[in-house]
Amino acid sequence: MSEYPKDLQLRFGEAERNPTRNQGAVELRMDLDDRPMEDTLLLLAPTQEDFTNTDPWRVMRITAEFVEGFDALAELGPAISIFGSARTQPHEPLYQLGIDVAKAVAEDGFNIITGGGPGLMEAGNVGAMEAGVCSVGLGIELPFEAALNEYLNIGINFRYFFARKTMFLKYARGFVVLPGGFGTLDELFEALTLIQTGKVIDFPLVLVGKKFWAPLVDWLRDTLVEEGMISASDLNLFSVVETPEEVVQALREGCR
Repeated sequence: MSEYPKDLQLRFGEAERNPTRNQGAVELRMDLDDRPMEDTLLLLAPTQEDFTNTDPWRVMRITAEFVEGFDALAELGPAISIFGSARTQPHEPLYQLGIDVAKAVAEDGFNIITGGGPGLMEAGNVGAMEAGVCSVGLGIELPFEAALNEYLNIGINFRYFFARKTMFLKYARGFVVLPGGFGTLDELFEALTLIQTGKVIDFPLVLVGKKFWAPLVDWLRDTLVEEGMISASDLNLFSVVETPEEVVQALREGCR
């Protein structure tokens, strides 16, 4: 691993990780490959002569990820993407809420797309399978997250976040956002930006958990609106609800 920058060697060579890692569609055992993630390498200055580490080759790899995603999901039908924390444990009430939300959405006529990992992503896939709809997981290459969960009908692994995000949006009629961390917030604010700028139309964005989301909504209203960074009407781009039934109602209203 000596050809990679020293900080990457330290970060990825010494960190505690899972026995296996996904690299796009390929699963690697960590004792056989300690290579940094492709997203990381993409943003570094070139340091190697091997063509498979050059930008032209990466363009073809990126194209392949889009082709694989489009091909796998082209006939999926109406779907909702569900986001939430990978750290939620199956014994926690929030995990059961994730199952119930996904099941209610599925029973209203939608397939379910998640990030394919553990926690609330897994709960979403469990709810989809219990409801008998197509359960989709879109995984990502990370040094600290397990492989795709077992509750999937279709599972796709991605190297690049932007290719994965496109699939979340392209094949979904709306987003349901359960409590989560940076990754969940990333998807939330990307969706808000696309709705605000008219890049996606008639796209409901539903946040689940009033207590969890209240401080964020307060900050949006009391800071961003007050400072003129967003319009007061931008607060209407999303709904905050509490129950699976309210999620379904918000999606129905937004999908009109």
